[in-house]
Amino acid sequence: MARKFPLFLDISDKKIVVYGAGRIASRRVETLLAFTSSLTVFAPEASEPVQKAWKEGRLSYSQEAYAPDSIPEDAFMVLAATDSAEVNEAIWQECRKKKILVNVCSNREHCDFQFPGVAVNGDLVIGINAGGSDHHLAKTWTDKIRKEVFQDGYDD
Repeated sequence: MARKFPLFLDISDKKIVVYGAGRIASRRVETLLAFTSSLTVFAPEASEPVQKAWKEGRLSYSQEAYAPDSIPEDAFMVLAATDSAEVNEAIWQECRKKKILVNVCSNREHCDFQFPGVAVNGDLVIGINAGGSDHHLAKTWTDKIRKEVFQDGYDD
């Protein structure tokens, strides 16, 4: 697999849709909340962090599973992070038809982009990627960089 080019996008007003609210989806939602105010999560059950962000008005939450042909046409980006590879595959196929950027947590071959480890300190944003094949390596370096960057205790 080819290395990915790091690209920093302004997603502050882009519609982002996340399917799933488990461990992986919740981590990604928490990261995205620092960059957008237009985030919608669809999941039959939501983790505590997702519920908290919803109650605080930081995201929209719909207590429903993915349904075919339900992805909003105006979505900029979709994260398929359910606990079902089959559902994630269906989300990927719908995004392909609608030409929507998609990241599928259960199949890196179906990702238009890889979700990076992110360290933020004010205007400083550092993205860490290990090619989608070694999440432990990316997490290790993300944690190391966060520790170095946040020596002053400041973390967005």
